Amino acid sequence: MRSQTIEHVEVLVPTPGQLHELLNDAEAMLRQAAMAQRSAGIMVTRHHPGRYTLDLSPTVPFGETWERKLS
Repeated sequence: MRSQTIEHVEVLVPTPGQLHELLNDAEAMLRQAAMAQRSAGIMVTRHHPGRYTLDLSPTVPFGETWERKLS
């Protein structure tokens, strides 16, 4: 049986008060996947105030989380 690794998470924030909780939960989920690979960090991208994506990225050093803003 093959196990699936999560490499991408999209976060939609319905209210500003939930932003940190939802992003922290998504980052924790990806951190587990990063630990298994040990070759990628996490890139958090803000597309607009209520939409974020988090991806495992080989351009981000393992163990680090970087942020970028597109809008």
